[in-house]
Amino acid sequence: MIPLYPLRFRLLVRRYLWGSRRLETCLGKPLGPGNDYAESWEVCDRGVDQSIVDQGPLAGTSLGELVCQRGPELFGRHRPQSHFPLLVKYLDAAQPLSVQVHPNDEQAARLNPPDLGKTEAWYILSADPGSTIYAGLRPGVDCQQLVEGIGQGTCENLLHHFQPKAGDCLFIPAGTVHALGAGLLVVEVQQSSDTTFRLYDWNRVGPNGKPRPLHIEQGLAVVDFQLGPVDPVPSQLTDCPWVSRLVASDKFIMDRWEFDQPRTIGGDDQFHIVTVLQGAVRMEGDPRIAPLPQGGTALLPASLGSVRLVPQQRTVLLDLYLG
Repeated sequence: MIPLYPLRFRLLVRRYLWGSRRLETCLGKPLGPGNDYAESWEVCDRGVDQSIVDQGPLAGTSLGELVCQRGPELFGRHRPQSHFPLLVKYLDAAQPLSVQVHPNDEQAARLNPPDLGKTEAWYILSADPGSTIYAGLRPGVDCQQLVEGIGQGTCENLLHHFQPKAGDCLFIPAGTVHALGAGLLVVEVQQSSDTTFRLYDWNRVGPNGKPRPLHIEQGLAVVDFQLGPVDPVPSQLTDCPWVSRLVASDKFIMDRWEFDQPRTIGGDDQFHIVTVLQGAVRMEGDPRIAPLPQGGTALLPASLGSVRLVPQQRTVLLDLYLG
């Protein structure tokens, strides 16, 4: 059997009306014609939406196939898994995203078909002047007020909002009403769910000239009115001076690495996802000669043990794992 190795995947993009071309101009991802490239799905195992290995002897293999055929090697102490539990994306919000909410695991399990809940986190790569994030309801906002705000087209007045800066990180638990404003380039890690209830869409129309569908009844049913405002999370020190902890939840952990000397990652019997925010890094065992560049993502299976990372210059990356 072919041993596993650091896995890079083919480009998988999504085009929506709120995208542009910054996935290419800022992150070097090759795009086709058009100006509506909104998301790059870096690690994905959701039915027909699959990350496909792009290099080495396993090239052409889907992540779903690896989960089914090589689960113990992939997941280590987190085996078994029916599918890969995380979805990692880059988002280019040239226009505001809809105001939306996601169910938790218990609520999503009752859907037809059942799904996972969607707790997520955002890391802000760049923010245009005046860009706004909407995260959580203002204190005291109840269901009736939210219904009225949606109906009157003034929903944004009920949302906590602020102007983010590059390097900010937000943790968005399921049940939080939220939206990315225009002018933001973001890394998102989430539970592998695509269940989104759109509450409000800024009174705009879609490509067909009609308003996009809303899911007000379903969305209101999963809003957690006790959560309140969400602000950037402070980073926490770790035992490694080059690593800071951004998110520690029961769904995933997000660490930020900043280093210019070789370091090792893994060795804890679980997978790690690394995505490069700045610089470039070589990975021990990578069959591709070129280093992993800015905007590049790799999945390091648990069976690799400790993997040596060699930065080509000062490098900043995110390390994403289950904990």
